[in-house]
Amino acid sequence: MGELEANQTKLNIGARKKARRALVQAAYQWQVNQSPVDELIAEFAESSLNHADTEFFAAIIRAVIAATSELDALIAPLLDRPIKQLDLVERGILRVAAVELKNRIDVPYRVVIDEYVELTKRFGAQDAYRFVNGVLDKLAADLRRVEVAADTR
Repeated sequence: MGELEANQTKLNIGARKKARRALVQAAYQWQVNQSPVDELIAEFAESSLNHADTEFFAAIIRAVIAATSELDALIAPLLDRPIKQLDLVERGILRVAAVELKNRIDVPYRVVIDEYVELTKRFGAQDAYRFVNGVLDKLAADLRRVEVAADTR
């Protein structure tokens, strides 16, 4: 890999990380105030998406808002309590991660899990990351059976 390609890869990874961080914040905000998706995207574009993957952000948050009931139906059987009892941060993270696991097969499932576990450590309750990690492991096994089965790590 040439130096330019390596720099581009680092930029893409960084831009995606920034987008995921903003996604967690946007999912939380949407749960609180139910802003229309276009307003939410515009607000985050102005304040939180500098050097972020804005197309990725918009596609994921649109999918989360459009398919909340479907996402909750995917997640609910994996929980030890009703989804409505989850903390808003955890619920938002699980929904965003579920969209990425379901719709973005170009992103390895381990990357999705690792990224959202780290974001849970940052924004969630003290040990919430363990809960999120367990749920996302089960969800990945459901949504990405072949990829998980092929993983020899």
